[in-house]
Amino acid sequence: MPSCLLPGIALRPPPAALRLLLLRRRCRMASSGPTRAFQLRVNPLTGDSEWLVVDEAEAEAPAPTHHKQLLAATSYLDMLNDASRNRAYRLAIDATVTDPTACVLDIGAGTGLLSMMAARALAAAGGEGRGSVSACESYLPMGKLTRRVLRANGMENKVKVFHKRSDELRVEVELDSRADLLVSEILDSELLGEGLIPSLQHAHDMLLVKNPKTVPYRATTYGVLVESTSLWKMHDLHSNEAIAEDGVWLTPSDTQNVLSVKSQQHAMQCDALADEIRLLSEPFQVFEFDFSKRPDSHRETKIEIKATADGHAHAIVSWWVLQLDSAGSVFYSTAPRWVRQSSGVDLPQYANGTKDWCDHWKQCVWFIQGTGAPAKKDQALSLSASHNQTSISYQLNMNGEGSRSPKSNHLTLFPEKVALYGDKGWRSALISVIRNSMSERSSPTCIVADDSVFLALIVSSLLPSSKVFTMFPSLRDRGFNYLQAVADANNLSMDRIKVIGKKASSLTMNDLNHEKVNLIVGEPFYHGSEGMLPWQNLRFLLFAIGVTQCNTLVQVGPCLAGSSGLSPTWNERTLLDPLLSEDAFIMPCKGILRFCAMSLPDLWRSRRGLKDVEGFDHSVVNDTLGACGDLPGDQQGPCLPYYVWQCGYTKKLSEVYSLMDFNFSEPIHSCFGETKIEFGQNGTCHGFAVWIDWVLDEENSIVISTGPAQRADTGSKECSCLANLYK
Repeated sequence: MPSCLLPGIALRPPPAALRLLLLRRRCRMASSGPTRAFQLRVNPLTGDSEWLVVDEAEAEAPAPTHHKQLLAATSYLDMLNDASRNRAYRLAIDATVTDPTACVLDIGAGTGLLSMMAARALAAAGGEGRGSVSACESYLPMGKLTRRVLRANGMENKVKVFHKRSDELRVEVELDSRADLLVSEILDSELLGEGLIPSLQHAHDMLLVKNPKTVPYRATTYGVLVESTSLWKMHDLHSNEAIAEDGVWLTPSDTQNVLSVKSQQHAMQCDALADEIRLLSEPFQVFEFDFSKRPDSHRETKIEIKATADGHAHAIVSWWVLQLDSAGSVFYSTAPRWVRQSSGVDLPQYANGTKDWCDHWKQCVWFIQGTGAPAKKDQALSLSASHNQTSISYQLNMNGEGSRSPKSNHLTLFPEKVALYGDKGWRSALISVIRNSMSERSSPTCIVADDSVFLALIVSSLLPSSKVFTMFPSLRDRGFNYLQAVADANNLSMDRIKVIGKKASSLTMNDLNHEKVNLIVGEPFYHGSEGMLPWQNLRFLLFAIGVTQCNTLVQVGPCLAGSSGLSPTWNERTLLDPLLSEDAFIMPCKGILRFCAMSLPDLWRSRRGLKDVEGFDHSVVNDTLGACGDLPGDQQGPCLPYYVWQCGYTKKLSEVYSLMDFNFSEPIHSCFGETKIEFGQNGTCHGFAVWIDWVLDEENSIVISTGPAQRADTGSKECSCLANLYK
């Protein structure tokens, strides 16, 4: 097939920060001065915390680049592209706002869409100039965007916006009176994780009239017992280690829960597992939350579940259903397509008949403790469920076995990482390379450059005379305590392992007991940074060869091009050069940036540029929120991390191409790659999946791929670069 070129498509550089911790603290220079908020971002390349100051001033000015990068990684754009959600809220608000003198409060305003719906409904009821709409949005960069959207729609004088949390609002200060109607969308995939309960409690206590109207009106959570080998691999590490039979035990028999997934609900696109899930029960109702009443902080319930088939219950898949109006005519559900609810609310009864794929609200998975629970058809199983202010938890009672309390040496990982650690092929590859690299070294001195407890165990146990220095930049003492807990089962001595707890730039020969380092290893893996873009794992490169900056640009034009601007330190050689032996071995030896053209209609639809959203112009948010499609030529879409297997319908349109190589044994240098794309399949190219393949050995014979074909067992997210296609 002839080569196909994509003209005029460009993608912005990846964000410099992966994880944003918003500390909602306000700094007022004077009582009448502008509001300022501090944002803490973690630089994934260095691990350093960096403070940003967001100023309320110049609200109409476009957002600075770093704010755009952070906002593009949020779910705001995906929510605004969810037509079912938007229509459901519009129908419910129109039906609920009937009093022309109503005072409406919008908590968590976002772009102000619900506030504008309420203001429009008030005007239709004859309440223009009589009723009022107040909105609070504590995230200042978003609050500034709210004002821009209101101005674009001529609503700036119809909605009062406060850059505050709802619990900072006061009646007769910010609000003229208590509100008659609450509209809100402070919901996550679990329902409670964004603070729904404390927000409702404070609102009912301090901000709302007695018996207020609310949109939504009610939320109900549901669950179903399932059997799934894929979900089992994401949870039961001990059983999968037994299958691996390699002698390395991350979860020894007497301390199986020392490393596990966190006991919480994990948001996941369960539709992607439709062919790998067997239902073992009918759907069951768990909790109901009435927004018009003050909710309890904690509740417990017991549910008797009748098994509908023989099998082994590995998990509970849960979802929720919103009843948005009091009449019970408008619903929204996050149920997977392969289940129908026993509540009488059927999947086709959305406000507009169908529901597109979306990423902002997924299903949730609760892993059943241990190896799961055997089930026989018609057997009665007892499930205990409880919730606190921010989460729902489950306990399937199996022969009186209770949940285990975590200890100080307990480590928790994401489900995908647990699946990777239990994968026999992945473990075998790392063990083989380490064993071969140590064969000619009688007493190797090794640095584990990342948070890999697995590599620390391998190096320490394969050669008893080795000396292991672990950086554990995120785990630190928790990593050391964990290694102590599993040391005996892996026949290793803890007196040969030391957690350094320093940056590479601060290391000296004293830290290494005056031993030259001849082995540097990493997966790479950094605990708490699992959602980073592929090239941001080059933080390992920064450690291994002492880089101070790394900027990567991926562009889509007549060909796919990439460049990496890597600045060395003042010294020509690396920071670690004085500490390395002449024959030092670095694993992985090389990283290869790879990509393929993809048809991603569901993901692209959720990230496309906005125009009209239920009658309100939202085009002003496109650049700030990182939209793709139908944008001016000078605006570029973002590169975002996703598990491609969870992105709805996907199709590869080309072979896999290599774009750039990063050789960790060479001095750092700027590099550039350019590749012509040949499409092998017909279809619409919505963008490119980009990932890094790690070459472990010097012979290039052992390669670990993190690409989209690897499904859930890679432990890594690919990057989806969505094209600015016109459609």
